[in-house]
Amino acid sequence: MNRPRPNNTPVRSWLFVPGDSERKLAKGGESGADALILDLEDSVAPARKPVAREMVPEYLRAHPARRPQLWVRINPLDEGGLADAAAVVRAAPDGLVVPKVNGPDELLRLSHWLDALEARDGLPPGGIRLLSVATETAAAVLRLAEYARTPVPRLAALTWGQEDLPAALGATGNQDASGGFALTYRYARSACLLAAVAAGAQPVDTLEQDFRNEAALRAACAAARREGFTGKVAIHPAQVGPINEGFRPTAEEVTFARRVVEAFAANPGIGTVGMDGRMLDMPHLRQAQRVLAMDAAFGG
Repeated sequence: MNRPRPNNTPVRSWLFVPGDSERKLAKGGESGADALILDLEDSVAPARKPVAREMVPEYLRAHPARRPQLWVRINPLDEGGLADAAAVVRAAPDGLVVPKVNGPDELLRLSHWLDALEARDGLPPGGIRLLSVATETAAAVLRLAEYARTPVPRLAALTWGQEDLPAALGATGNQDASGGFALTYRYARSACLLAAVAAGAQPVDTLEQDFRNEAALRAACAAARREGFTGKVAIHPAQVGPINEGFRPTAEEVTFARRVVEAFAANPGIGTVGMDGRMLDMPHLRQAQRVLAMDAAFGG
């Protein structure tokens, strides 16, 4: 199956769907998510994993147009991940979500496997991309800086997890007394953001567990986008709409960005312009151009 590589538009909403549920796979495809993550790992009971390993490739083959993008979360590399990859690559997913990754060297090892599997199945070399869940062990958090020094050509995105890390640390929870993330998890989140940007990958924020609390989800999306995240994980179709809206520039931002670009265009050859009593320079222009590109990518 030969198909063009997707463009570099960030994926706003990444919806997890259990790979062994026909009903949830169907609902996921109707959710409006930018990407579905067909899960072979935590949302599938151990006894059902062989079933999911058969159902996911069938779903991929039945949906060749790939709107939304279709990714597969495999099991950890030392817990059946290679067998998962061998089973699904033949059906040409857009990418693999790799859990419990301790560092970029593990992704490079998986990349070598994918080289062979793509050759086996006649797929474009390097076409299957990777999203690393990069903070699920203590070692993984401490090694995040290595993503800036060790290029992984297939790496499309990094995200962080709020559940596996407390378990790995022996913590009783991930919140502080105020109900927000405790320091350790705020550090992991920030380090993941920095590592993703340094590696040229998309930084993806973690999930919100209460899928019924739309107000909290919208607030979390707004905060994440202010910090630099460009997408967020969803665990229920009801979360997709607010996430898609939350990671798209607002009308006010688009209007301001157009004015910035126009101000620089009207003054070619200079590095700063004045607008609304503010001095704007090249970083403001680049940010404005990013806002307009993002708006155009999502149908502006």
